[in-house]
Amino acid sequence: MEPAGAYGAGKAGSVAFDPVAFFTHPRTLLRLTSWVFSIVVFSCIVNEGYINIGSERLLCVFNNNADACNYGVTVGVACFLGSIFFLILDVYFPSMSSIRDRRRAVLLDLVFSGVACFLWFVGFCFLANQWQATSPDELPLAQGSDAARATIAFCFFSILTWVCMFTPVCPCACVHRLICVYSKPISVCWPSTDLKCFSVKYSCH
Repeated sequence: MEPAGAYGAGKAGSVAFDPVAFFTHPRTLLRLTSWVFSIVVFSCIVNEGYINIGSERLLCVFNNNADACNYGVTVGVACFLGSIFFLILDVYFPSMSSIRDRRRAVLLDLVFSGVACFLWFVGFCFLANQWQATSPDELPLAQGSDAARATIAFCFFSILTWVCMFTPVCPCACVHRLICVYSKPISVCWPSTDLKCFSVKYSCH
């Protein structure tokens, strides 16, 4: 059975939504940054990631491997939509009064962030490998080179932003010292604006 104040449910609706505080909070900035990075990745591939060499068929700049371009676009679009979804969820999270709904929201955030980290890591390794295997002869006048490098770079940056969003969701590792001050269960919130709250009992022995 969940405590009455688990996941911050006891404070639901008690604080009015503050747009300035929300959009200046580090976690919101991370979401927006991840959103922008995903746009850069799939737009670079869609706009300049394909070349036409003497035929009507478009070839992927990553070693002519269509799977590489498709993977980059798929992950980019998925994280673009995911960032928007979780931004909206963060806005409505403080007004949720159901502990079960709050728990599901937190776990969904955790799972999606972890999966996004993994997908971006795979994408970075895959695209970097395919770009390394690409012969200069396959890209006349270095067509698409800048877009390919930008795609790889922003795949790497996306790993960092999603890791930052994934790690703080677990309170035990991030607020160890704070919890150890108390001998009873306390509400631990991430971020500090009460978008994500956990009621935990931590043993410091």
